[in-house]
Amino acid sequence: MLTIGAFAAASRLSPKALRLYDELDLLRPARVDPDTGYRYYALAQLERARLVAWLRRLGMPLAGIREVCALETGDAAREIRAYWARVERETAVRRDLAAFLVDHLTAEAREDTVMLELRYSAHSDTGRVRPANQDTAYAGARLLAVADGYGPAGAPASSAAVEALKFLEREELPAGSVLNLLEDAVRGASEAVRDVAGGSEEVGTTLTALLWTGSRLALVHIGDSRAYLLRGGALFRISHDHSVVQSLLDEGRLTPEEATSHPQRALLLKALGTGAPDMKLHEALPGDRYLLCSDGLTGVVPDDRIADLLTTAQAPDDAVHALVEAANEAGGPDNVSCVVADVVEVGG
Repeated sequence: MLTIGAFAAASRLSPKALRLYDELDLLRPARVDPDTGYRYYALAQLERARLVAWLRRLGMPLAGIREVCALETGDAAREIRAYWARVERETAVRRDLAAFLVDHLTAEAREDTVMLELRYSAHSDTGRVRPANQDTAYAGARLLAVADGYGPAGAPASSAAVEALKFLEREELPAGSVLNLLEDAVRGASEAVRDVAGGSEEVGTTLTALLWTGSRLALVHIGDSRAYLLRGGALFRISHDHSVVQSLLDEGRLTPEEATSHPQRALLLKALGTGAPDMKLHEALPGDRYLLCSDGLTGVVPDDRIADLLTTAQAPDDAVHALVEAANEAGGPDNVSCVVADVVEVGG
């Protein structure tokens, strides 16, 4: 048996922490002297104590640690993996916010701001298997959008969602409230889709859209259509799929290789009007190339091939047709839609 001081030194937990974990029934001492109240611990408890210490260093809340410690080894490992995936997602959100604030304050401090504009193209194709096209793709001077409809009225649903956003092409964009404006527009798009669905839960659509402000792009995303950024020769996915397969990937219960053939890879967790969309701002740089696409592209064309096609295409129109062609050459099992936009200096 070890005294609380000796056990604290061996487990790298402070006596104060050990007393707290005793009170919380997380790590009870093996014996408490009835006369003195001294706590004594068994050597066999060191493994659990060290696990608690490591999980605390990860920042896991005590309630989560209690759950992990009650699990078998394999289940505990999966729970820790899922916890860390959540931490990384939350960190990514804070990182994006920090980057936005830095860019926003830097832009305000710049005296000479480079004027930027978009050059863009959109293309949608039925593919080689589906009898009709339920996708909608749109590209304009301010608005870029892809929607992938599903159900008996999938095509009208995706079209209604995009049509409901087109007023943003004409709307004067107020400084500092672009995300609020976009959020209001998405609510209108959700209502338009509900009208088309007529109460049917089998009808809906994804929506991935970018709104150009002159120096930034505001992203709204829900579903499994995607948004990518090609910058400096590297391709970055800037949206996160709201799908069953993506949730399994996030939790570490599925590998990327297994995801490509998973039987539920088309099953959505959220679609327009059935959950809150992701929204964030991206600072645009000259030379950036953005891609919005339906899963008819990403389901059959890997990211490295998409990066190659985006890099080698000279103009947005060349890029969208090359991407759609690549999806069809891979079998074209689904409708495929692509929007590509380049950020360029005005007059460049």
